[in-house]
Amino acid sequence: MAIKVIREFGKRITYDPQGITKTWRGNNICKDRSTYKGFICAEVRSKTRVVGVKFNGFNFNGRNEKLTFDNFIEDLKDLVIFHVNSNNFTGNIPSQINKNPHFYELDLSNNKLTGTFPMSVLNATNLTFLDLRFNNIVGLVPPQVFKLDLDVLFLNNNMFDGQIPDNLGSTPVLYLTLANNKFTGPIPKSIGQASNTLLEVLFLNNQLSGCLPYEIGLLRKATVFDASKNSLTGPIPHSFGCLVRMEEMNLSYNQFYGPVPEMLCKLMNLDQLALKFNYFTQVGPECRKLITKGVLDVSMNCILDLPSQRTPAECSTFFSQHGSCPDEWSLNYIPCKINHSITQDISDRAPRSAMRPSPSYAALIEPP
Repeated sequence: MAIKVIREFGKRITYDPQGITKTWRGNNICKDRSTYKGFICAEVRSKTRVVGVKFNGFNFNGRNEKLTFDNFIEDLKDLVIFHVNSNNFTGNIPSQINKNPHFYELDLSNNKLTGTFPMSVLNATNLTFLDLRFNNIVGLVPPQVFKLDLDVLFLNNNMFDGQIPDNLGSTPVLYLTLANNKFTGPIPKSIGQASNTLLEVLFLNNQLSGCLPYEIGLLRKATVFDASKNSLTGPIPHSFGCLVRMEEMNLSYNQFYGPVPEMLCKLMNLDQLALKFNYFTQVGPECRKLITKGVLDVSMNCILDLPSQRTPAECSTFFSQHGSCPDEWSLNYIPCKINHSITQDISDRAPRSAMRPSPSYAALIEPP
């Protein structure tokens, strides 16, 4: 059955620079590894079956530069994974993928998918990995996507717009990347509900606005947070001192102002704190130690006694026009008990030889 489906699909491929489809011959699909390249077999219900498609980097294309998934992905009944990044697939994802109870990884990144969010994906309720980055998908992200039991959700480098759904915090994902889209409005306060799951979250290079919700400080397991290159404003909430595992934080190229919280600068795992191109006015002694160590970058702000700052005219213009945050009280609210055993003087901390790779930042790099 799988051989028949594969051969029919192969007829639609008119561009195959690596000659992959030439190996789709004979009947030894699961016996001879030199045949049927791009397919993975395994034992399922006591029989050998085709369980995976891995076309990463094959650069397939079809007639008139159209290559769809129709009568392919849904006809391979035992699929567990479907990885086809860096090809030229177009069209929609068949809704029948929800009929396979074992289907749990879908990677469609770096293709030519257009239109709005593929709602058929929401039917695949057993997915744990969803990667739609580097396509041309437009419109709103449906709230239902944050109800999927995913570990990884990469939606970056598309043209999604509108506000991020309010139920963002319902997601159980570990790695969330919404960067390089056209999202507007605030970061949802519900983000704090994902305190037991989110490890890395990237909002960078959108059009987000408003003040940071203190609920971000509830992300006690988060190691990476990047909301740079937006239009966010207000002071940094003191709750950020609760981010005890934070290693990299980037809030650069926004409109933040006020003092940089000393509690944030005392977090012992912090390797990078980028706050450049904002309107901060004060840094205390702990933050100054981070500057000396090269951990904190506060260039192009409004800190009078530091070099490489904005001009007095720029700062004066900003402070004569900026508004205040609607929930001023929340900026001083600390939703945790600061444990001094998990903070220490930066001068006592040994430098790390190498930072661990970040899956979320890696997702911002287009596959070759």
